[in-house]
Amino acid sequence: MPDEKLTRNAAGRMVPTEVNGKEVIPYKGVATHRPTGVRAAPSVATCIDSPDSGDKTGPDIKAALKAAGIRDGMTVSTHHHLRNGDFVANAVFAAAAELGVKDLMWFPSASFPCQAGMIEHMENGVIHHIEGSMNGPLGEHCSYGKMKGVGVLRSHGGRYRAVQDGDVHIDIAVIAGPTADPFGNAHGLTGPTACGLLGFALADSQYADKVIVVTDNLIDFPCIPWQIQGNYVDFVTTMESIGDSSKIVSGTTQITKSPDRLRIAEMTARFVRDTGIMRDGFSFQCGAGGTALSFAIFLMEMMREANVKARFVRGGSTQYLTAMLEEGLTDYILDGQTFDLEGVRSMRENPNHVNTSPFTSYNYHGKGNFAPMLDCVVLGATEVDVNFNANVVTHSDGKLLHGIGGWQNCLASKCTILPIPSFRNRIPVLVDEVTTLCGPGELIDVVVTERGLAINPRREDLLSAVAGSGLPVRPIEEIKAEVEAFCGGPPAKPDCEDRVVAVIEWVDGTVIDAVRQLKVK
Repeated sequence: MPDEKLTRNAAGRMVPTEVNGKEVIPYKGVATHRPTGVRAAPSVATCIDSPDSGDKTGPDIKAALKAAGIRDGMTVSTHHHLRNGDFVANAVFAAAAELGVKDLMWFPSASFPCQAGMIEHMENGVIHHIEGSMNGPLGEHCSYGKMKGVGVLRSHGGRYRAVQDGDVHIDIAVIAGPTADPFGNAHGLTGPTACGLLGFALADSQYADKVIVVTDNLIDFPCIPWQIQGNYVDFVTTMESIGDSSKIVSGTTQITKSPDRLRIAEMTARFVRDTGIMRDGFSFQCGAGGTALSFAIFLMEMMREANVKARFVRGGSTQYLTAMLEEGLTDYILDGQTFDLEGVRSMRENPNHVNTSPFTSYNYHGKGNFAPMLDCVVLGATEVDVNFNANVVTHSDGKLLHGIGGWQNCLASKCTILPIPSFRNRIPVLVDEVTTLCGPGELIDVVVTERGLAINPRREDLLSAVAGSGLPVRPIEEIKAEVEAFCGGPPAKPDCEDRVVAVIEWVDGTVIDAVRQLKVK
């Protein structure tokens, strides 16, 4: 991308002003950009085109795509509630390839290593580019400039916002429904591939021109409760299996056994307790990484000891959050994604385990969302710099390996805590400047490492609250210097070309940073 198409945004990052032929807005700062105009809308439908019997079933995905009018250059969306066990996305693009369709934009709510087969479709021209997370092999493929178009990475709330605002128009949405009826009502609570809620497919169902529900558990009308409403659905089809729901517990959703990370988790819980964040009626959210799960266990014990009850906790739900609900340590789980099968069971059985969507939880272009109501949120990061800016999509080598998820959206909480190891594989995690900026430092309050806690100097209230607590509070620069001495210096800068291969959107749709193509060694 030529220099004349780059501009310096408010974070000091050089970003493109045009992406995939569309003009984009450079990042302006936190709570600065105000949208104008009206929300997007799907094309008007008519019941004339729907069968009076309510039966919208067809033979297979290929037939459904053909009936939906798939053609070159369309945008096709999928969702990721089956995580690393999803079979549907691969089947969709295999069918598109059989139909001879080219230059599609894939718009997943997230991708996983199980979808590495998409690389073949990028190489044979079926997929032009991806706007969504590119985890693992897909991210590496993009990093080396092997994708035709420019990737666009958005948060979960940012994805809903992009559809709602008309930045992305979905031509065909394909929704994996673990249980569905012939009319198109669907949910994820029962069936052989039950995965919990389907909230990440909500925008797809509401705004896409054509909507296809794919299920392996077709039941008689009505499918209750309907998380996806059949009134939005054009076609229903079946597969022998839409996925392996045991793999919704994938990769990051395993509790840590590392002594250092357990120490980090315990210090994080102590910080929440000792600052007074943990009190009757408080709320929190923690991610699904191993350290965050351990934090939840430590916090539960501290809540029991203090006889403290939360009003609500935000999921991703796990067996640990469901245990809190069933023990009476919280009134509600407001769930955005189900991370294990205990979470699925709980949502099915407990009316206080509530399914939510990115609209209610995270959408920045709405009249409020849940994220700022949280008293604290515990998240991960690949890098943090001395100004508390953080990165979650690339590592210090510049390789794009992760998605944003709800991470950016959660930074709006009253206290954002990043419990992270000070180094990984002898490469420091604390740096002078993050390789890729995903979250501005003014929104990140505390970094917890095995070598101590660093509190953002902006948060004088937190510094005062921990005084005398015994917690090892240290300047972030001091911890960074200690780690560099141990590891033999700071990480090497990535060896990059000038070409932009992906951009990172902030929650308001502005471009906060860009990822450059890596040189092949």
